[in-house]
Amino acid sequence: MVKQERAARTREALIRSAAEVFDQEAFSTASISAISSLAGVSNGALHFHFANKAVLAEAVEEEALARLLAVTDRALPSGASRHVQLLVDVTQGLAAALCADVVLRAGFALSGELNRPRRAGLRDRWRLWVHETLRRAEEEGELRPTVSAGDVETAVVAAAVGFEVLGGRDPAWLSASTVTRFWRLLLPTLVPAVRLGGLRAEGTRLT
Repeated sequence: MVKQERAARTREALIRSAAEVFDQEAFSTASISAISSLAGVSNGALHFHFANKAVLAEAVEEEALARLLAVTDRALPSGASRHVQLLVDVTQGLAAALCADVVLRAGFALSGELNRPRRAGLRDRWRLWVHETLRRAEEEGELRPTVSAGDVETAVVAAAVGFEVLGGRDPAWLSASTVTRFWRLLLPTLVPAVRLGGLRAEGTRLT
C-alpha cells in the first residue's frame, strides 16, 4: 500500500511538473530532463510511469479535462435566462481556473499544439459545452429571435480561447473584470431587452 501511494504521488508530481514545463515552453521544445528534474525524480523514474513525452502530455490533458468538467458541472441558476446566465457563470469560472491552475492552462495549450497528432482536446470540449448550452437557451426562447446560436457560439468560444492564450502572458486577460466587460458588451445583443435586467455579467457564483 505504501509503495502504491508513493507511486501515485510520483505520478501526480510528474503530471504537475510536465504541466508547468509545457506552460512555459512549447511541447516540441520541452525536455524530459526538465520535467523529471522539476518533479525531483530521475529520467528513469519518469519513464517507469510514462513511456515518452507524448504519453505524459496525454496524461496532462486527461487531468486538465477532469478539471474543465468540474468547472462546467454547475447547476442551472434561477431566472428567466438561466442557460445564458449559466454560460456567463461558467465563463467567469473558467477564466478564474485558468489563471490559478497550471494543469488546466497546460491542457488548453496542448490542444493548440500543431505538431502533435490531431485529437479532441480541451478547446474542442469547451466548444461542445458552449454549443449545447446555447442550443438549450435557444430552445427556451432566451435568445433574441434575430440571433443565431451558432454566431453566439463562435463569439464566446473565440473570446474564451483568446483570453486563455493572452492570459498566458498577461493574467489581466483572465481577470473577472475583463470577462465582465466582454459580457456587458455581448449580452444586450444576445437576449431580449425584457430579460436583460435579470442577468449579471459578473456572474452569480464565482467559486
